[in-house]
Amino acid sequence: MIKIVRNIAVAYTAAALFSGVASAQSVDLTGAGATFPYPIYSKWFNDYAQSSGVKINYQSIGSGGGIRQLSEQTVDFGASDSPMSDQELANAKGGPVLHFPTVMGAVVITYNVPGIAKPLNLSGDVIADIFSGKITKWNDAQIVAQNRGVSLPNSDILVVHRSDGSGTTYIFSDYLSTVSPSWSSSLGKGKEIKWPVGLGGKGNEGVAGQVKQTPGSVGYVELAYAKQNKLPYANVKNAAGRYVTPTIASVTAAAAGIKLPKNTDYRVSIVNAPGKDSYPISSMTWILAYQNQPDRVKGEKLVNFLRWAYKNGERSAESLDYAPLPPAIVAQLQSRLNTMTVAGTQVGAAR
Repeated sequence: MIKIVRNIAVAYTAAALFSGVASAQSVDLTGAGATFPYPIYSKWFNDYAQSSGVKINYQSIGSGGGIRQLSEQTVDFGASDSPMSDQELANAKGGPVLHFPTVMGAVVITYNVPGIAKPLNLSGDVIADIFSGKITKWNDAQIVAQNRGVSLPNSDILVVHRSDGSGTTYIFSDYLSTVSPSWSSSLGKGKEIKWPVGLGGKGNEGVAGQVKQTPGSVGYVELAYAKQNKLPYANVKNAAGRYVTPTIASVTAAAAGIKLPKNTDYRVSIVNAPGKDSYPISSMTWILAYQNQPDRVKGEKLVNFLRWAYKNGERSAESLDYAPLPPAIVAQLQSRLNTMTVAGTQVGAAR
């Protein structure tokens, strides 16, 4: 496991110590799923344990694993970077599942090309051709055309992708399916892709680790994993035709045009969003919870944690390279927590 976030080393140390304690003692809540938000969830769970005494044990196993464990009712909540499909919702053993967005982040194209001093510019169709194996050299004419003045080597491109069921893969493939007809018709979108080329890494940390140690490689990870490991990442051409750097501001810009259905369950995509400042591979990430909680005590602890996260946790999002949710959506989600029940009665205090 590589070190993810240097500037929260203390929080990670505390989280690691807490994890060891949790393995020896009973915990209040258990969760599993996405690696995309793991840096901020680690901080949230640690901070919440210190302020409330409630211990939350979270296993960063990938979105696919989180959905499976929630569906089998082996955890109290799941976490995913891809919304559950209608079929996955129907298969969940505990009844209706609610999607609670927590923060927003960027999937970035990170690479290890010695001698490249400034960020590369890449368009969606070129990214699709790289990850489908159609572009195999760093000095391919299509890459050169978007990076005038950059001396690109005549070396092979080694693709690194996720080996596990991954919400990060879902976001990435959702974007490529939106901007590349050939990708859409051949590989499509999903938590798992039948990759035609490349090496697999487990979790965002696995992909980042492979790219960091392998010259000539390229991969896709959540922004925090690239930034805190000092890996370069590309500017990506957005729907307005501009090459945009992934930042909190450009992710926030992508979310500005979110159109929520009238009876929303927050299963929305913001990839390739309109707007000149929007970073095109942006997404929300979700905590998944059963609307009808099987246990009142655990249900109240989960609701109270989520209320704390929306009130206090959002404040730390930017420090870990995530974008906080828009205040209007946070207010809607606080109200939505009032719909969680045990045996037909509301869980937790209404706020």
